[in-house]
Amino acid sequence: MPVPTAFARDQWYVAAYGSEVGGEEVLARTVCGEPLALYRTPDGQAVALADRCVHRRYPLSEGTLEDGRLVCGYHGFTYDRAGTCVSVPGQTRVPRTARVASYPLAELDGFVWVWIGDPARADASAVPRAPWLADPGWTVVRGMEPLAARYGLLVDNLLDLSHETFLHAGYIGTPEVAATPITTEADEERGIVRVSRHMDDAECPPFYADSTGLKGRVSRWQDIEYHAPCLYLLHSRIAPVGSVPGADGSDPDGFHTEIAYAITPSTETTTYDFWLVARDFAREDEGVSSFLHEFNRTVVLQDVTALDILERVTAEEEDRQVQELSVGIDAGGLAARRILERMIARSAEPAPEPAAVPTPGTPGTPGTPGTPEAVAAR
Repeated sequence: MPVPTAFARDQWYVAAYGSEVGGEEVLARTVCGEPLALYRTPDGQAVALADRCVHRRYPLSEGTLEDGRLVCGYHGFTYDRAGTCVSVPGQTRVPRTARVASYPLAELDGFVWVWIGDPARADASAVPRAPWLADPGWTVVRGMEPLAARYGLLVDNLLDLSHETFLHAGYIGTPEVAATPITTEADEERGIVRVSRHMDDAECPPFYADSTGLKGRVSRWQDIEYHAPCLYLLHSRIAPVGSVPGADGSDPDGFHTEIAYAITPSTETTTYDFWLVARDFAREDEGVSSFLHEFNRTVVLQDVTALDILERVTAEEEDRQVQELSVGIDAGGLAARRILERMIARSAEPAPEPAAVPTPGTPGTPGTPGTPEAVAAR
């Protein structure tokens, strides 16, 4: 089963951080091949319009904002938040067809989510949540790095953390990560994959040693939740060897980080890698925040370099039908591929046509004279 490049539509994807979308400039993003222009109205509402003016296809993201309306920077066609053109230069009449698509948005947990697909099917309650990212009880650092690689390669990468031992040695990788067996669960109906690796006695890598102060051997837990197609959550626990959470869920000896990635396909071979690290310790320490930001960005860039290389190799070999070898550590990634392929296949199916309403008097219509039902009713 190859790494997918096609997109699952009728899904929510992260288009931006909320802090990136403002009321003075327009942000350009391409999500699942669809160019978007994102901005805020004066009342603070985030808006996403198709990033092409109906007149001559000039990108609306090159335009300006005036009183919450988006003005094309080429000929001045002006659009409201619904995508309706409300002003055309040189004439008072606006053509009825002068409008661009407006995309449903949901702003949750610091992310701006965009619905790619049929707007009538958008349901904000289906957005996967990461509540600690906007919880005042947690301190968060974040960033975004673009990949010149298909999004499926990043899904593979994050669901098999054994690569930390080799690609991220000296940062987050230690020998125990690759050596420790995993458990994998896949809820294919809900589109969720869980992968867990619990290391009871492991070396403490610099990422955690320098941020928590723990030295030497530690208990290290990695519990992954992947919510296809976009959100990846890693619940990470570091604690002294031998300590475990209490029966009531309390864990005073543990240091907890909630690491999130929003994996947003831009085109078939490019991806937005939104990353965040939330912590419940040293929350007011700016030095720890700076360290975790720079350290995690370095780790992300190591992945970016590797996946950009892998994209080039994959593209070169696509026509040769080279076979992959998968082993036990790939269970999570393979489950994710199955779920994504099913989502992609579903989104490619045509929408069901509404049932025809019979016209009274049509032969064969129940209750019409001459049909068996009508005869039986006599």
